[in-house]
Amino acid sequence: MRVDIFDFNLDKDLIAKEPARPRDSSKLLDLSDENVISDRHFYDLPNILQKGDVLVFNDTKVIPARLYGARGEALIEITLYRPENGLCWWSFVKNAKRLHENDVITFYTSEISALESTFKARVVQKDLQDGVLIEFLCDVDSLSSMLQTYGLMPLPPYIKRDKPLKGLWNPYNDKEDYQTVYAKYEGAVAAPTAGLHFTQNVLSALEKKGVQKVFLTLHVGAGTFLPVKTDDTKDHKMHAEFGIISDDAAKTINIAKREGRRIIAVGTTSVRLLETAADENGVLHPFCGETNIFITPGYKFKIIDMIITNFHLPKSTLFMLICAIAGTERMKRAYAHAIEQKYRFYSYGDSSILKCVNKI
Repeated sequence: MRVDIFDFNLDKDLIAKEPARPRDSSKLLDLSDENVISDRHFYDLPNILQKGDVLVFNDTKVIPARLYGARGEALIEITLYRPENGLCWWSFVKNAKRLHENDVITFYTSEISALESTFKARVVQKDLQDGVLIEFLCDVDSLSSMLQTYGLMPLPPYIKRDKPLKGLWNPYNDKEDYQTVYAKYEGAVAAPTAGLHFTQNVLSALEKKGVQKVFLTLHVGAGTFLPVKTDDTKDHKMHAEFGIISDDAAKTINIAKREGRRIIAVGTTSVRLLETAADENGVLHPFCGETNIFITPGYKFKIIDMIITNFHLPKSTLFMLICAIAGTERMKRAYAHAIEQKYRFYSYGDSSILKCVNKI
């Protein structure tokens, strides 16, 4: 399938640089009815859903995986995206050509200079496709706290932030904003952004409505930001991500399906893990492992009835996935409407709820 089918024009002014405040005041494009488009706000979600619906959340927690470092005079920007073991991580690196195997990188912040820093990593391997494998030169137990001190949230490249400079005031609160209110298990290097709109008020209203919550975990990788550089979808390689669906979560979802209740995925990450763990008969199984599932139009969904999701990049795997869910032409019309109505796009942008029209 040609990638340019999924292209569209977007004014850069519509790319959100920070979230709506409060989170649930963001716009919500309602396509829960197959033939209607309605403009709402996210706090209206409890009025859209029904008693007995099951919302499936991804409770992964984003780690501060963007690091600034120095190798001699060369300044390096690193985004971790996949752990190899406790201390080794594959990473995307700006100025990677300046790095060689066994080079030592010293990380710094706006408060801690490279000369003062004790946080370092060694270059283990360089790979044209996978990036740079680095090994942190600290013990495993202290790595998490070192990342909290030295790391920044791994925002996608279309959200610009200044590099850490001594005394530079940062007006943004990305460590809180780029995290869902229900985040629990550390491991993601990108947020499951559909969940960023939920507040405790919305969650409480959903519970009062009788909507059931189920949690799974997919540690989202930075590969989710990578553009599709091939001309045909069959030539694109998806990066693998680690996920877990518990016995209880699978049982709850299977019971709801047998009872004819709707399964509503919060985000594309939840969809991909559900579809990975489902069999051809639409039964969900417990899961613990990696998935690199790539869903494009023509796919028949086994689990979900609806999805809550943000507005995605043109020609991205995420836009392809929602076209598979709701239909390519319908999504192009919906995006044209959203652009006309000045919806905010991408990770910190507005939300939508879509009905799945392509199911087994």
